[in-house]
Amino acid sequence: MLSDLPTPFASLRAAYARGRSPVDVIADAFDRLDQVGDPGIFLHADRDGALAAARALDPAQDLPLWGIPFAVKDNIDVAGLPTTAACPDFSYVAEADAAAVARLRAAGAICLGKTNLDQFATGLVGTRSPYPVPKNALDPAIVPGGSSSGSAVAVAHGIAAFALGTDTAGSGRVPAALNGIVGLKPTLGAVSARGMVPACRTLDTISVFAATVADAEAAFAVMRGFDATDAYSKPLPPEPAIGTVPAGLRIGVPDADTLETCGDTVQAGAFHATLELLRQQGATIVPKDFSPFYATAQMLYEGAWVAERCAAVGERLTRSPETLHPVTRAILEPGLALTAVDAFRGQYRLAELRRVCEQALAAVDLLCVPTIPCFVTLAEDRDDPIGYNARLGTYTNFVNLLDMAGIAVPTGRRADARPASCTFLAGQGRDGLVAAVAKRVEDRACLPAPRTLSDSAARPVSGARA
Repeated sequence: MLSDLPTPFASLRAAYARGRSPVDVIADAFDRLDQVGDPGIFLHADRDGALAAARALDPAQDLPLWGIPFAVKDNIDVAGLPTTAACPDFSYVAEADAAAVARLRAAGAICLGKTNLDQFATGLVGTRSPYPVPKNALDPAIVPGGSSSGSAVAVAHGIAAFALGTDTAGSGRVPAALNGIVGLKPTLGAVSARGMVPACRTLDTISVFAATVADAEAAFAVMRGFDATDAYSKPLPPEPAIGTVPAGLRIGVPDADTLETCGDTVQAGAFHATLELLRQQGATIVPKDFSPFYATAQMLYEGAWVAERCAAVGERLTRSPETLHPVTRAILEPGLALTAVDAFRGQYRLAELRRVCEQALAAVDLLCVPTIPCFVTLAEDRDDPIGYNARLGTYTNFVNLLDMAGIAVPTGRRADARPASCTFLAGQGRDGLVAAVAKRVEDRACLPAPRTLSDSAARPVSGARA
């Protein structure tokens, strides 16, 4: 069980305590990237900058993320590096770190560079990039998942100990499920979005990929906090990163009539096995009609929020549409025809659905859903890039519209050896609860040992931490 193994963060800390140098760790991270041989993972690998940051670390500093390497999705600013949002025509060199990146660096973390994504964070497949598409870390025939494709793949390969993604429709959760890692989606406003290129500014959040729940929460604990310069930041009350699991836990799940498996009976079997594990841990499973959640999900790519995505892309959609990926353009163009009346009608409909969903949630502590309903191959994505993308969002598209906290966690292997994953969801501010329940499932799941950069023998050199 994973609980018997050290997390990548703990392994690195132990290696540093034995005298290993962060310079060696960063060099090994780029060696591993070279060994993987996937040019689609990073759009800007900052080898020189990361090594310089490693050399500059003060061994006397007691910082929570000292020497921990991380990667950043390329719609989040890192000072001195290009931000492209996977659109070369959009590219600019960031003058300052995004607020979340600045917090991580101040805590001792080392940025390896910028990772690939679905263009303008529009997609859940990870293939809508003009650059080489990252290969799924577990099966190159499967889509890597988007939009935070490169970040998830970098963590799954053990190149980065954690990585930043963004999440509007599920971009911080779907790639986690497809690559067998953890994907943490905070309550909206818990992490400052200053320095992030928006997709839907009212629904966006920076997210975290990591090998384990504990590591994801450690990064989140550093990033979270109110930012008065971000209009959508929220002064949420402090809470433990991983809370306690209350006695008599009640977990809502899709009932038999609304559990959507897209014909993937193996996926349904894996989900039911997770529910049985939860029962063994003392939880009461409460089937719920998920129709109002699915109706909410459908609104994300209909009406007001498509227009909001158009606002994020800007005038290039009309003045230089050829600079956009064809599928991105096909999704966004209908938003140009929407009116302010359409936007208000969408808001009214969302308010109605939100009230129905709140009533459904009132009798349970949280929800548990499959992170994805099925797997999608590259061939299937080529044949139907919009349809299969929509399927991947079955259990993710409603989450930010309802402002829920969520975390996707691996639950072992399916009967066909593909990774199984479920997501725990709760209302805003209940990030600690979903993390606690996810951690308890993770501890009981039969998971492979995560890849870590601490595998090499200690090599004491200048800059080693005492």
